[in-house]
Amino acid sequence: MNQRRRVVVTGMGIVSCFGNDVDQFYQQLLEGKSGAVPIEEFPCQEYPTRFAAPVRNFDPGEYMDKKQARRVDRFVSYAVVAGKKALEYAALDIATLDKERCGILIGSGMGGMGMFSEGVETLITKGFRRLTPFFVPYIITNIAGAILAIDLGFMGPNYSISTACATASHCIYSAAKHIRDGEADLMICGGSESPITPIGLAGFVACKALSERNDAPEKACRPWDKNRDGFVMGEGAGVLVLESLEHAQARGATILAEYLGGAISCDAFHITSPWEDGRGVSVCMENAIRNAGVHKEQINYINAHGTSTPTGDLCEVRAVKQVFGEHSSQLFMNATKSMTGHCLGAAGGVEAIATLKAIETGMLHPTINIDDPEEELTGIDIVAHHSKPCKVNIAMSNSFGFGGHNCSLLFAPYRAVPAA
Repeated sequence: MNQRRRVVVTGMGIVSCFGNDVDQFYQQLLEGKSGAVPIEEFPCQEYPTRFAAPVRNFDPGEYMDKKQARRVDRFVSYAVVAGKKALEYAALDIATLDKERCGILIGSGMGGMGMFSEGVETLITKGFRRLTPFFVPYIITNIAGAILAIDLGFMGPNYSISTACATASHCIYSAAKHIRDGEADLMICGGSESPITPIGLAGFVACKALSERNDAPEKACRPWDKNRDGFVMGEGAGVLVLESLEHAQARGATILAEYLGGAISCDAFHITSPWEDGRGVSVCMENAIRNAGVHKEQINYINAHGTSTPTGDLCEVRAVKQVFGEHSSQLFMNATKSMTGHCLGAAGGVEAIATLKAIETGMLHPTINIDDPEEELTGIDIVAHHSKPCKVNIAMSNSFGFGGHNCSLLFAPYRAVPAA
């Protein structure tokens, strides 16, 4: 059996509430800024939640054909822009690539929900003859990766994964497998979501998942704080360029970090709630560590799922303590969502970028709004309020989604000779 190939990260692309530049995005995180603001995109005065962390002033610019950009759902344009910016970051000359060995895995938890809602309204008010012929193509979750592939000519593995809030991480995990197994040399992977619409907001209001802190949106997302009352909706796209080490070296690429391994699991318990003891999450983390071939004691940073929901936050803490035991006291753990809100299917991609920037800069962004932390956090440094320096040895990024879908990814600084 051939030894599996090493996988490295060479590019990152983002669309976020803090803009479309990776370095600017991370600087805002380091400064503890919140992207949560009152919703102005549509009337929502009657909703119990009237704020979110939206992408504003978004212009796809030269990254998309202007006519197409007007037609597609925003989750598609977010994905295309983030994907092409990730390729720019990787300094790739598209013309030199073997495009049959380049693939794309960009998923979405909800797909073209805005376009779907508009189509239903058109059907009811104007009749079926007025429905756009682009209705079906632009609502399906795989269309973002398909359009990007058409633009780039990438003919390798291309499909979407939809596992709710674990979507982007699942896509990164699967993309890395294609490279490890020799099926591709380069993969663009991550997730994209544009859920801040009347029906999207109403749906999460109906299942009582959202914070109602309308008087102070910037303080609403408070992972692990005793006074948390739900998550804040976010949106955007987070996309990585993964390559085999040999492919990256052959073109003289700048290697940002190495993907060491990952794992996926299912709670098989409840459609929206995890096991209280975190057993599904702990299985996932254990398997990820095993897949990466590292020791638990080598991991010193976890970018947590940390959504600010009453049940979910502590399940992850319990799982971390089960998996790491006494080593938990040596871990730093933070929650990007405290500032970006919950980007749903894009969250794992956005947070993978935050994890990679922590490796690059040696600085961990804070978890904001933790004014009264839960006692169960004792022994874990959750980087409260202010950023902290940390030489990241190995980082874990966790993502969990409705339906009990779990994914853990491990990244580390690139070493020419891997550590034993």
